[in-house]
Amino acid sequence: MKFFSGFSLTNEQAFFSDYIKEDAYTVVGFSYGAIKALEEVLRLVEEGERVDTLQLLSPAFFQTKEEKFRRLQLLSYKKNAALYMKQFLRGCFAPFGMQSVENIETKSEELEELLYYVWNEKDFTLFEESGVKVEIYLGGEDKIIDIQKAREFFKNVGTLTYIKKANHFLQVS
Repeated sequence: MKFFSGFSLTNEQAFFSDYIKEDAYTVVGFSYGAIKALEEVLRLVEEGERVDTLQLLSPAFFQTKEEKFRRLQLLSYKKNAALYMKQFLRGCFAPFGMQSVENIETKSEELEELLYYVWNEKDFTLFEESGVKVEIYLGGEDKIIDIQKAREFFKNVGTLTYIKKANHFLQVS
């Protein structure tokens, strides 16, 4: 199993132990890491490598957000990255209390990639044709992404598990 971490995070896969399929042919990504996981599976499939499952945990889904929202996020990050990250992580754990996570240094270019990434249904068609099972997990109380628009998109491209009372970290309490 290969795991791709969320924006500014590392080693957070323990939060998802109930969902992650632990085998050599599974690729997993959380939030921003879901983008990276999808790109990795695209690369592996194109190279003829075996991938059985792609798991997307709370995938970063901002393609329905207005430009004003994206610009404000980037401006806030560039102005004070530490404060931005503190508020961002608080939002990830809302409506529940903050938990300890391991952070890494990030760049505004990574945030920009996350905010402007466009999920493409054609990529998922390629996975279906290649035998890659796609699993998507979304929390109904996610305060980071537009959960309704994400749910609408992802229900058409794989097996969607919607956890009604879960936050961005898929926690229910």
